[in-house]
Amino acid sequence: MSPVVPDIGRLPEVTAALAARAGEHDRAGSFPADGIGAVHAAGLLTATVAGRYGGPGAGLAQTVAILHALGRGDPSVALITAMTLFQHAAQARQETWPAALYAEVIAESAGRPVLINALRVEPELGTPARGGLPATTARRAASGWSLTGRKIFSTGAVGLRWMAVWARTDEPAPRVGSFLVRSDSPGITIEPTWDHLGLRASRSDDVIFADTPVPADAIAGLTEPAAAPARDAAAMAWNGLGLTALYLGVARAARDWLVGFLTERTPTALGRPLATLPRFQSAVGEIETSLTAASDLISGLAARADADDPVAASHAGMAKLIGTRAAIAAVEQAVALVGNNGLTRKYPLERHYRDVLCSRVHTPQDDSVVAAAGQAAFAAAGPADLMST
Repeated sequence: MSPVVPDIGRLPEVTAALAARAGEHDRAGSFPADGIGAVHAAGLLTATVAGRYGGPGAGLAQTVAILHALGRGDPSVALITAMTLFQHAAQARQETWPAALYAEVIAESAGRPVLINALRVEPELGTPARGGLPATTARRAASGWSLTGRKIFSTGAVGLRWMAVWARTDEPAPRVGSFLVRSDSPGITIEPTWDHLGLRASRSDDVIFADTPVPADAIAGLTEPAAAPARDAAAMAWNGLGLTALYLGVARAARDWLVGFLTERTPTALGRPLATLPRFQSAVGEIETSLTAASDLISGLAARADADDPVAASHAGMAKLIGTRAAIAAVEQAVALVGNNGLTRKYPLERHYRDVLCSRVHTPQDDSVVAAAGQAAFAAAGPADLMST
């Protein structure tokens, strides 16, 4: 069976459905199964499955549009969705999953939501983007491998069907790779550790593996650590631009609420809505200008990346920095404009503010982006140019 065909025309409907229950899931810190179901029903969860697998083969530009819309509704649902979309997109670029196993994923995806995520972050290691080897270990077993370790910040943990677990082997010369584990395998415990400021419904809990069996061929790449390639530019572009679009969606939701509030709010001393005052019109104009420019940047780079423009992919990190800073600043300005009303839980603006702050934690983080940009600038200038300034 082929995946559900995505209906992009249903994005506004799906966004509205997610928004209707986002506050409820945020307050309870509950996994948004209903939202994931709505995303799947619209065919969006498998939008990036390649054509050779019967999928629609959505590129980065279309994925950016999807994640922006979902982020506008419920960013927790959007983030969980993004992890699955990114996994399918990676398989579309390079076939790393065993053919039979991926065929199983595709077949099951036709009938129900099948969530996938790469579990990489660990308590001692932190994010592997900063370097180092995982403590999670795969040992040879009679039926293949036995996996032991703990992964933290595992987005959507309780709802995952497949986990691509980054681990090292216990061989004399350890190798590293992603071991493909189905969530109903023995020896898996999900510990509800997620107690976060924002994206509370993402349920990014700890996943513990205790001698979890993994079939011998259920591996997506296994290589010597020294030979392991750096994360490819395409993956960085998808991650950076896709997630930035998600958080710009959060900021757009905050902007929408702000416009509605200022349009309806009529202080008795003023006798007319706050939206009629030039000060508020200019402030909203600043927000609109910033968000529009950032969204255009992300969408434009995504389209260029789809056209295999290497410069566009290399600029994804800087675009993430610009886009996420614009999103955070927009929501902060909205909060400042409405005072206490912006921070009371009666209204969604305080939730948007908490959620948009989470944009800072995703790879690449701001310090890495600016350090790389600065190093590139100095390298491009050259010693002679530096001496002449």
